[in-house]
Amino acid sequence: MKSLLAINSTSSLIYQIVSIVCGFIIPRLILSTYGSEVNGLVNSIMQFLGFISFLDMGVSAVTKSALYKPLAEHDSKKISEIVASSRKFYQRLATILLCYVFLLLFIYPVITNHNFGFWYIAFLIFAISINLFAQYYFGLANSLLLNADQKNYISSIVQTVTLILNAFFSIQLMHFGASIQIVKLCTSLIFLLRPLFLYWYVKNYYQVDKKIKYIKEPLEQKWNGLAQHIASVVLEGTDSAILTIFSTLSSVSIYSVYSLVLNGVKQLVMSVTTGFDGLFGKLYAKNEVTRLNNVFGWYEWGVHTSTTFIFGCTAILILPFIQIYTTGIKDADYYQPFFSILLSLASALTCIRMPYINLILIAGHYKQTQGNYIIAVIMNLSISIIAVWKFDLVGVAIGTLAAMIYQTIWMALYNAHNILHWPFKNFCRQLIADVLTILLAVPICLQFSLSASNYGQWILLAIPVALVWIISALVVNFLLYRNRLRGILEWVKRSLRFPK
Repeated sequence: MKSLLAINSTSSLIYQIVSIVCGFIIPRLILSTYGSEVNGLVNSIMQFLGFISFLDMGVSAVTKSALYKPLAEHDSKKISEIVASSRKFYQRLATILLCYVFLLLFIYPVITNHNFGFWYIAFLIFAISINLFAQYYFGLANSLLLNADQKNYISSIVQTVTLILNAFFSIQLMHFGASIQIVKLCTSLIFLLRPLFLYWYVKNYYQVDKKIKYIKEPLEQKWNGLAQHIASVVLEGTDSAILTIFSTLSSVSIYSVYSLVLNGVKQLVMSVTTGFDGLFGKLYAKNEVTRLNNVFGWYEWGVHTSTTFIFGCTAILILPFIQIYTTGIKDADYYQPFFSILLSLASALTCIRMPYINLILIAGHYKQTQGNYIIAVIMNLSISIIAVWKFDLVGVAIGTLAAMIYQTIWMALYNAHNILHWPFKNFCRQLIADVLTILLAVPICLQFSLSASNYGQWILLAIPVALVWIISALVVNFLLYRNRLRGILEWVKRSLRFPK
């Protein structure tokens, strides 16, 4: 288990690093080649196409939860039934996607404020949607099976390869003056390799009976994950849509650039813990309560500590980075200090709530937690729509942050009383450590000159900022979590000890 966890975490970390690098290069080239409005248009279309994932109905999470036990028991028949049921569902969803794309061709030009012709937008929607269709039709069921079986590294490797290929061809196409539609069409065709490879891998390395017949629905909680899924889509995907409808494409572009940085950092944090959900699932399925509690304690501490450190640095360094990144882009104001702080906090909370949401999904407590998700959705939408009129970008960030604060606290309370019986005071202690680290590091960082005119200067600024946050985290954790630091030190000593 430990070796699988290490392989999954390493491959996921490599993928996220490549994703971040490519994610910075391609949008910057789009901005400089086509302008902020086209960049905003691309991101807006991607968000609207992402709404089709509403119809997932939470089946992805339910499928993974259902697979843990039969995988632990090597029950091929049950695994085949679950995969067959999920495949059937996603193939139907792919058909609905085609209809949705057709409707979007006519509806999208009406609801957005744009300076582009119908066919310009229509071909762009078509080019972007190809990859999404393939993911639903060929890839998702297979990806869920691999993740539940702690083989996330398979998906990570193929994703890394396709990202590099896409970056290479996209750069070449833009260099030679290709239209944004051709660039995005090339992207979709390259990303088709992902679901096709996973389909081939599962077919050859798993004994999944594609023709299996089942009388009883193997995904018994198929509809119970609906509220959780809708909340996830709304909390992570509606800000751009709200800005598209109530603001401008330039605002969407500004939002997308900040999200590009913060999503990259967020995925970097999450990549380190890749594979833990599969490990938790197996331990929970085998009812190994003591070991599960011990692993969760380390997991919670690791997520809180790494999130505070990484997002603390990010909140300080994001503005100078954005200023360098958007050098020469004059058609929109990318200097948004208050917005950057609020969005950084919201993104940090997305990572901090990860241990608690993982336990809920692993335990299959979908129906019991629906109310929390519904309230979070209502909070995010209502606050964002009301606030965007007066505060624009800051308004949607306020809505997202408020929903994240509520949901994180609620989930920690729920887990404390219903799943692991992990005392809520443990969560409060972690929050105290997070806040103390922030209070210690921020005043020191504000003494620095937080500006840079190029990436070299930015790196030189990032070094002392990172050192301040590391020292602050070590001081606070020495006071509150000395046993965790001692455990890490002992692990390092054992790792460096050579055999005689």
